[in-house]
Amino acid sequence: MHRKNKEIPKKDNLILIGFMGSGKTSLGLRLSYRLQMTVEDTDKRIEAEQGRSISEIFAREGEGAFRQMETELLRRIRDEKTCRIYSLGGGTPVQLQNQPLICRSGIVVYLRIRPESVYERLKGDTRRPLLQCADPLSRIRELIRQRGPAYERCADLIVDVDESNQAQITEQIAQYYLERTGRADPQLLKEAREQKTEEKDENTGDQRTESELPGDPGEGGLRDTGLQLPHPDDCG
Repeated sequence: MHRKNKEIPKKDNLILIGFMGSGKTSLGLRLSYRLQMTVEDTDKRIEAEQGRSISEIFAREGEGAFRQMETELLRRIRDEKTCRIYSLGGGTPVQLQNQPLICRSGIVVYLRIRPESVYERLKGDTRRPLLQCADPLSRIRELIRQRGPAYERCADLIVDVDESNQAQITEQIAQYYLERTGRADPQLLKEAREQKTEEKDENTGDQRTESELPGDPGEGGLRDTGLQLPHPDDCG
């Protein structure tokens, strides 16, 4: 795990970048549960808005048209008043005009992966237009070599995903995000609320028992003086 300190003003979004097959979608879902935040895949959002798949956009309009759609979406993300997790397409950070948009849209985490790992994960996957070629592994190596510097320029945090399991990676990213944004940990808030509820239930039971004692109606119950905790979905 490699940290990069940046002074660029940022929103509280969490942005996941990396090559295809690095785990952006699956880790985005895990982080959504861990941080109690909505997760959105930008490729899927473009597909929904355009009414066709990425492969169809490439085939009918070309890669240039698709890249323009990515840039327009990034501008909207930068300007939207959101607090979400965004999983970006693998080629999105490569476009120079996209890099400042990405950096200002949130805390950026680069999921770094080796070409051989990508090949093992994606071989046989016909949904990836850039890998429909005679030698996919060589193509993967070349693309990672080309894109790696762009990923690193955008990243606040670089996480190597080849060896670590997803639970470990999720917790690493969650802790870094909470540290950078200063947000309260929703997991700790949930545990505190559950403990408070249990204590309140126990106190209610004590009040009921003591109120039934002869000659001592309604006395003896403990008063709940617990703190009011913010809801984890509140990004304010």
